[in-house]
Amino acid sequence: MIISDYIYGEFEIEDVLEELILSKPVQRLKGIHQGGASYLVNSRWNVTRYEHSVGVMLLIKQLGGSLEEQIAGLLHDVSHTAFSHIIDFVLENKAEDYHEEIFMDVIRKSEIPIILKKYNYNYEHLLLNTTKWSLLEQPAPELCADRVDYTLRDMYVYGQISLEEIQMFLNDIVVQQGMMCLQRIECAEWFVKTYYKEVLDFFMNPLNIYAYDKLAQALKISIEKKIITLTDFLKEDYELIDQIKSSNDRQVQSLLKQLHPDVKVRVDQKEFDIHQKNKTRLIDPSLYIHNRLIRASELSEDVRKMNVAANEKFQEGVFVKIL
Repeated sequence: MIISDYIYGEFEIEDVLEELILSKPVQRLKGIHQGGASYLVNSRWNVTRYEHSVGVMLLIKQLGGSLEEQIAGLLHDVSHTAFSHIIDFVLENKAEDYHEEIFMDVIRKSEIPIILKKYNYNYEHLLLNTTKWSLLEQPAPELCADRVDYTLRDMYVYGQISLEEIQMFLNDIVVQQGMMCLQRIECAEWFVKTYYKEVLDFFMNPLNIYAYDKLAQALKISIEKKIITLTDFLKEDYELIDQIKSSNDRQVQSLLKQLHPDVKVRVDQKEFDIHQKNKTRLIDPSLYIHNRLIRASELSEDVRKMNVAANEKFQEGVFVKIL
């Protein structure tokens, strides 16, 4: 199977990856928006978990990762619920890791173990502990395929960076001690700046905060009134929202009517309607220079300052006034 991606290009992939891509759990991700509720207020914010999952797999392949790690990369998000992290706001889960808690249960109940067994892979060995895949996952503030792909993909689709810049960055990556590292401080500074465009300017965009708040309220009420259950979150976005719409519940309908592209909001710390704090996400890539690993912040005052400012923003949160 030949697969093409607008960031990484064209690759021939193995049969096991083809079968997994065509499986129901992976195909379902085409209906899960990576930005959660964001596309309801801005149709351009429409990257899907499917695009990201395939992208992570291809990035691992491009970096020379094993077929096993490519499989883990492809499957790492199959347990994401409808509207991605919205469920964490519904359940007030500050760790934003509900999809990780249910990951193995979703895998076991799917055809994935059967597909993997056909190719002589044990699904528990591959997927039970994804932290062993050092290209796929690294604790912050390191680079990893998951963190890099969602940043590059979102920021490219949303017009913040170019393919030329992306290629420059990808060409600078080397793998040392099983980890993604950079070689030039300029590339590290570029990625840190780009990452904060993602997790601060996009994730914490006041319009995004607004959309998450309204949809989370609608879904929380729907759970309380038994219109939906947690199991329903394993449907696609449109299926879940159609289900709560069809209830004709007045509270739910009122909240859903407030989710549209003409919403106007602003940041206002004095007169605000919503105050939200997101999970703290910091980045400080390692560089491989003179045969040793060194943090970007040790070489760049700009990186150090960006991290200090980002941490302050995360602690402060966003104050949103609805106009």
